[in-house]
Amino acid sequence: MKISILLPYKEDYSKDYAGAVSIFINGVNKNSKFNSTTRIYGNTTYKNPLSKNYVNIPFEKKFLQSSSKIYVKNFINLEKKINSDIIEIHNRPTYLKYFNNFKNKKFVFYFHNDPLSMNGSSTIKDRIFIISFCQKVIFNSEWTKKRFFIGLSKFYQNSEKIEVIYQSTTKKKVNILKKEKIISFVGKLNKSKGYDLFGKAIIKILKEFKDWKAYVLGDEPREEIDFNHDRLIKLGYKSNQKVLKLFEKTSIAVTCSRWDEPFGRSSLEASSRGCAVIISNKGGLPETITDGIILNNLNSFSIYNEIKNLINNKKKRLRIQRNSLNNFYLDNKFISKKIDNYRSNLFKIVKQQRKKLKILHITNFNERHNGRLFYNTGRRLNNGFIKLGHTVQTLSDRDVISRERKISDITGAKSLNSKFFEIVGNYKPHLIVLGHADLILNESLSEIKNFYPSIKLCQWFLDKMDDRSWISNKKRFLKKISYLDTSFCTTHPSDISSLKGKKVKFIPNPVDESFENLKVYENKEAKYDLFFALSHGVHRGTLKKGKKDNRELFLKKLINTNNEIRFNFFGINFKQPIWAEEFKNELVKSKMALNLSQGDALKFYSSDRIAQLVGNGILTFVDIKTKLNKIFKDDEVIFYNNINDLSKKIMFYKDNSTMRNKIAKKGMLKYHKLMNSKIVSEYIINETFNINSNKKYLWEKK
Repeated sequence: MKISILLPYKEDYSKDYAGAVSIFINGVNKNSKFNSTTRIYGNTTYKNPLSKNYVNIPFEKKFLQSSSKIYVKNFINLEKKINSDIIEIHNRPTYLKYFNNFKNKKFVFYFHNDPLSMNGSSTIKDRIFIISFCQKVIFNSEWTKKRFFIGLSKFYQNSEKIEVIYQSTTKKKVNILKKEKIISFVGKLNKSKGYDLFGKAIIKILKEFKDWKAYVLGDEPREEIDFNHDRLIKLGYKSNQKVLKLFEKTSIAVTCSRWDEPFGRSSLEASSRGCAVIISNKGGLPETITDGIILNNLNSFSIYNEIKNLINNKKKRLRIQRNSLNNFYLDNKFISKKIDNYRSNLFKIVKQQRKKLKILHITNFNERHNGRLFYNTGRRLNNGFIKLGHTVQTLSDRDVISRERKISDITGAKSLNSKFFEIVGNYKPHLIVLGHADLILNESLSEIKNFYPSIKLCQWFLDKMDDRSWISNKKRFLKKISYLDTSFCTTHPSDISSLKGKKVKFIPNPVDESFENLKVYENKEAKYDLFFALSHGVHRGTLKKGKKDNRELFLKKLINTNNEIRFNFFGINFKQPIWAEEFKNELVKSKMALNLSQGDALKFYSSDRIAQLVGNGILTFVDIKTKLNKIFKDDEVIFYNNINDLSKKIMFYKDNSTMRNKIAKKGMLKYHKLMNSKIVSEYIINETFNINSNKKYLWEKK
């Protein structure tokens, strides 16, 4: 793996005047397993770089041209020759726009400052672009991360691209008991860093405690704040190694910034060397220490008070020093491993073999129909996911659309997709399952794939589709297919030419033991011989005037073939369709049932009627042209060749109750054992995650 790291322009990657970003990068890079294939790019006038893998970008400033633009373009020219796998850009969000034409690259961006104070990340649009463009966005503290997401929804906040990786330093064992009576201040000598407050406090301390001295490391040519005492030793700017050496001797270190420091390297390093650290409660400073004193009221008196307390209370001082050293964990090895892990994972195809998944299931749960359509496949699959031990969040798309339609959102799609994003942000599912969710937009699925690349997406589709009569259904099915990991349908894909070569799998209509629980074969008081319930659309709920259905012609012919058969038909001859408990109540009054779907027979296709019939233990007649005889045997359901054959078989089984009930029971037991909601849901998960490929299901063997 080849990695290119681009420093901010003018960030000195030198032993003479290294900035905090450079010190951090050099420290973790030394411990990285990718050290030998990593190059660090920057621009400095100093001749003594921190490491050998540093490349100084040639730079010549041009009149009226952006220095940043020249700098990045010069880097791009070098990068084209190197062709790195990952480009990591530090702390200059404006650089990202220059990489728009780079393809097949993984971009990582590191924030070391307040994003809202920087060009290229101050607006909401800027920040959404950064998350969208990069494969990883790294923050140096939770505070910095929190600032970045001001004004952004949970959908963006919880993106798996986001990570907090603290800065780090070396860890060294220090003998706490050999610490000297030294108080240290390291940083810019200005008001932002609180040097004026420290200076006032330290002069009082030095006057009061004659055996203590103070060291100040840092400079500030733009702001002159000066304090003098014979035991106040001002050393100016010193290299990081000399700073660490000082902290090894220091007993008390003070970092009292007025401004919201995004992280704070001085307090981090002081903590690593077992100092008793005093910090202000600003920005990310509290995240730099595990133990120490946090100033809630920042003024010279509070600083003086806390220093004095630590001097007088040696037991407390030693306890904080010892805990600082023992609890310190932000060493370069630890952080380098975290960085290397995300680098490796950017190129890994991770097979999620989680025992417990979080699933977001989006389909029509028909809440607005008040239980009339409760027994549907969406709920069956939902039950299956739950029985497998997974957690399921549901979103009933049609109900949301029905409630949210308004002039500014005629279809309700805006509200639905907005809700979709909110749920993903809050819930962070491992799997999103769509069932006929037509108004979930492709743009939304693309956003999910971008911001949550590990989430798997699939769809199931029950409606009949083919290359001739049911093309509109096929178009609905195909519309989302390129955004999904897998698609499932109840029409066998081998019967649809346009599905060949795509990741489409057949699923049977599942049964569920809590829905299909009648055992009709046990009923000895059936009033009717044959049951069938037709509808002109489940959501309509009633017959539609002028609607023609070829099944009606078939049923009327069947009625005319034999006047000895007692028919219990609904949805024809002005007899309204039936649903839910009424459906079950009428079903149990019949000895046998007909499974009949619209249009010409297609391989394995049936509406979910077949689950309601066979699953409830009633002898069921099925058209042989469906090829379902490859799944069911002749002693499990009864197959017919044509209307006359069907009529004869109805007459035969009408009076042969023992054989009829035996077949009905056997068909029911098989359906519940091999094609129940738990098994079909498991199949959906296995195929989508490409796991447990050795397990074969009944319908796969046919």
